[in-house]
Order: sequence, then C-alpha cells, then structure tokens
Amino acid sequence: MTAGLIGIALVSLGMVLTPGPNMIYLVSRSITQGRRAGLISLTGVALGFTIYLAATCLGLTAIFAYVPAAYTALKLAGAAYLLWLAWNAVKPGGTSAFEPRELSVEPPRKLFAMGLFTCLLNPKIAILYLSLLPQFIDQQMGHVLVQSLALGSVQIAIGTLVNGIIAISAGSLAAFLARRPVWLRVQRYFMGAVLGGIAIRLATDRSKALLAA
Repeated sequence: MTAGLIGIALVSLGMVLTPGPNMIYLVSRSITQGRRAGLISLTGVALGFTIYLAATCLGLTAIFAYVPAAYTALKLAGAAYLLWLAWNAVKPGGTSAFEPRELSVEPPRKLFAMGLFTCLLNPKIAILYLSLLPQFIDQQMGHVLVQSLALGSVQIAIGTLVNGIIAISAGSLAAFLARRPVWLRVQRYFMGAVLGGIAIRLATDRSKALLAA
C-alpha cells in the first residue's frame, strides 16, 4: 500500500504541474480578484475532485464507458465552456485575466460554484480516476474501496496544495502587469489562444473511457 501511495503521489504531482483548465481558471481568478478569490475558487475545484473520486469508487463513472453518448455530451459541454472563456478573452473590449477588474468581482458563492463547474466539466478527471487508481491497488490486501479512497485522497491533497500555492503566488503578477499595458494585451490574446486550443483538443479527442478490471 505504501508503494501505491508513493506512486500515485508522484503521478499526481506531475499532473498538477501540467497546465490545464483548472490551473488556468485559478490563476486568472487569483490575479483578477486576489488570493482570497483564488482560494475560494480552489475549494470548488477540490469539491469537484472529491465528487469524481466518490463516483469512481462507487463505480458510477463506468457509465461513461457503457454509454458513450454521456461521455461525449459532457466532453462537448466542457469544450463549449472553454470556448466561451476564450471568446471573452479576445473579443473587442475584452480585458486580460491578469488585469484587476473591480466591476467583475464575484461573490464567494459564485466563485465557489465556478470553480466546481470548471472541474466537473473536465471529464478527463473521471476517466483518470477510473483508469489510474486500479494500477496502484493491491487486490491481495482486500478492501478495494478503502484503498481507492486512500489513493484518491492523496491525489486530491497534492492537487489542492499545489494549486493553492499557484493561486497565492499568481496574485503578485497583477501589480507587475498593471504597469505594462502592452503585456496585458499580449497575455489576453495568449490566454484566449490557450483556452481555444484546449477546447478544440477536448472536442476532437476521440478517446473512450477505459474500464478497470
């Protein structure tokens, strides 16, 4: 069990350091509204991880494998959401995610909901749990459900901790970029391109859910 915990900890660290929708949202929110807003959003993301983990451990994510339409629908919904974020970044009159905007400040409840929404619209998280956790489970030890919960908890802890550090440090960029409007414009288009690229990749990805034996 110890080897499994160490293994999934290393995999989780590599995953969280790879830029994705959750990281992009948290960085954007932290720099737009400050560290507190980023951390509140992070609690929503963490709840999303927990929901997917619980669903995986109970076997509910197998629906994605048995009902391909459900997997496709959620994937396309996530892609549409990312495209919407991309459009808001590059549309005429749009502002940079790194630019403080007083009028765009959201209440804690909405920050939490948006963090949760961003996480839940990433079906790869569900598939990741379904295909990754079984690789670190020792069936000879029994208690597969307990092992799954323990391994998943390690992933959530690492993901939350690292994303929290990123959200806290991201806020310091606001003052730096506020004095450099050209960089703000460059960042706005770069962020839009990244979000659009992720959305297209997610929408065109033809991979299917894998069932763990």
